Amino acid sequence: MKRFQLGLLIGAIALIVLSWWNIVAARSGLVVRTLEQENIPLIYVAPALANSGANSVPGVLVAHGYAGSKQLMLGYAHVLAHAGYAVMLWDFDGHGANPNRLQRYDLQSNLDVGLRALLEQPEVDRTRLAVLGHSMGSGIAMSAGIQNLDRFAATIAVSPTGAAVTPQAPRNLQMQAGSWEGRFISNAERILQTGGGENKNFAAGTARELVIVPNVEHITILFSDRSHESAVRWLDATFNQTHSSPYRDRRMAWYGLHLLGGLLLIGAVAPTVAGWFEPDRMKISAIKRWGGLLLAPLPGVAGLVLLNSRINLQSLGGVQVGGAIGLWFLIAGSIWLALLGRIPRLSGRRIAIGFGLFVLLWFAFGAMAQVVWLQWWLIPTRLQVWLPFALACLPWFLASGIAQQGAGNGERFAWWFAQSAILIGGFVLTLNFLPELGFVFLLLPLFPPLIAVLSFVVASLDEAWISSIASALFFGWVLAAGFPLSG
Repeated sequence: MKRFQLGLLIGAIALIVLSWWNIVAARSGLVVRTLEQENIPLIYVAPALANSGANSVPGVLVAHGYAGSKQLMLGYAHVLAHAGYAVMLWDFDGHGANPNRLQRYDLQSNLDVGLRALLEQPEVDRTRLAVLGHSMGSGIAMSAGIQNLDRFAATIAVSPTGAAVTPQAPRNLQMQAGSWEGRFISNAERILQTGGGENKNFAAGTARELVIVPNVEHITILFSDRSHESAVRWLDATFNQTHSSPYRDRRMAWYGLHLLGGLLLIGAVAPTVAGWFEPDRMKISAIKRWGGLLLAPLPGVAGLVLLNSRINLQSLGGVQVGGAIGLWFLIAGSIWLALLGRIPRLSGRRIAIGFGLFVLLWFAFGAMAQVVWLQWWLIPTRLQVWLPFALACLPWFLASGIAQQGAGNGERFAWWFAQSAILIGGFVLTLNFLPELGFVFLLLPLFPPLIAVLSFVVASLDEAWISSIASALFFGWVLAAGFPLSG
């Protein structure tokens, strides 16, 4: 290993260790318990009473949105717990680590399980309770506040959907919406109007407020200091508490540093691995390489439209929407490969190294994600669809790897930008014909960063089969982890 590679390796390890140190430090002074009740996985986060000086603290239920998980809401849990609140999070049916298939009309019962688990915790004052929810979870949270008027003293709806709100129910309702999510702002304004308008009458339980969180959209609002602080302020006003916690949730920044460290680790070992192979580059014209990228999405869209009348795309593969995305990649990628006209040699060594590279990618992206923002570990039901999803995505990433072989840094940047734009455009076009797949929109903002990570892998090795195997396994894992299990 050359001196430069050794320096990268040492730097990568330092970043990874520093990141984990700060993630552990964020839990200082907190009680964190992992629970399971009635087959529903839960996480409980609360202040250690010995440090807070209190006999008990108010309890808050925190509900995630569609295609989310309890991990995605951990930012609220940490901020609220540091401010003196006990928080219970759980995975709704079909989400995260919950193996039950998604049945929309049964989700209220999941919240009831979370409530029973919260009331069992020794730190919780059973007479002081509140509920917070995001998107799909906001509607469930508001409904819980309406149906349990005497139990929940406050309700916080982030990116609110809808519920039968009145001037009296739920009690002390705060709504939050990002300035970049117009539809949810409209929902919130409508609910605020039917709920009696803004006021601060906490004593009567009729307080109402709408907070517009600047410069965030449907997902980034969950990591916004303004959103977290607004929730704490509203709960403090409800329960007549004052806290001066200096804590700000910076775990996503440490996660980003961990990801950078993981990529540097790949960059450190990649030149050594690349030296094990003779370059297997093929001369393919720019028209075929770029033309294939531009044209391949069209048959992907057409294929889904034609198949929609024959198969249930929404629950294909047992995962809502994820199976349709995998099928789109299979069709579009196969067409792109056909237009390229040539495929490099495959060998057992390339397959083995591709799996090894996937393991490094898996660690860089997901090892810390599991405790910061994403249910990364796949339960058995999801693990069963991982390899089929990966095989479906393989043609696209193989074509991408072949097309980029020998490219310089500037051209690779162009490939990253073009692929991101083409994928977003291709799926937007798909939704124009198949609006029932609308939750694909949840993945669109992730395409640029995901393709950036995979483009780095392609550039590090410049070996099409190795990079495509790693990329397909990784992207298949993302699909298997991210979307709900269908009923």
